[in-house]
Amino acid sequence: MDAELSLLEQQIDQLAERYQQLKSENRELRERVAAVEADNRRLRDKVEIAAARVEAVLEQLPQA
Repeated sequence: MDAELSLLEQQIDQLAERYQQLKSENRELRERVAAVEADNRRLRDKVEIAAARVEAVLEQLPQA
């Protein structure tokens, strides 16, 4: 009986440790996703600005 309880205790400890690892990994992944999303927004804004500039330049060109 003691051996079974000891084994169960070890398994619970392992489970708790794995839970903490996954919780930490999940937090890190959420932070990375947020950073990538922010970078995507920044790049999308830059593309929109560049597209508007190209459009403005094209409008200034004489018609053929």
